Amino acid sequence: MTMSDPLGDMLTRIRNGQRAGKPHVVSPKSKLRMNVLQVLAREGYIRSYEESHEGPAGELRIELKYYEGQPVIRSIQRVSKPGRRVYSRIKDLKPYNNGLGIQILSTPRGVMSDHEARSFNVGGEVLCQVF
Repeated sequence: MTMSDPLGDMLTRIRNGQRAGKPHVVSPKSKLRMNVLQVLAREGYIRSYEESHEGPAGELRIELKYYEGQPVIRSIQRVSKPGRRVYSRIKDLKPYNNGLGIQILSTPRGVMSDHEARSFNVGGEVLCQVF
């Protein structure tokens, strides 16, 4: 069965894993997912992720992060969906949750957080919001 929204599937696996208190979750591997996970790890929302070559395309093992027993990620949601893409110029991109959260963008310079996009002065597709 083909998946219409692979990134949304990975975000849902992370959300469900943290609600269940799991130490890690597994997701199929793709370049977009790996780029989003790099941003999440760099910003401190997940511990790390590893690639494995199990299955037809490989898998990603995502180590979830908790602080005093509570998940670090309070909210993670998809913004741009396959049926409705959401693009933003850099001057229209407002800080998410008063700057406490991040938005992950797919830009011509690669996948990056909104803070990095502002420093490079580049806009793009808003993939998801994390708080």
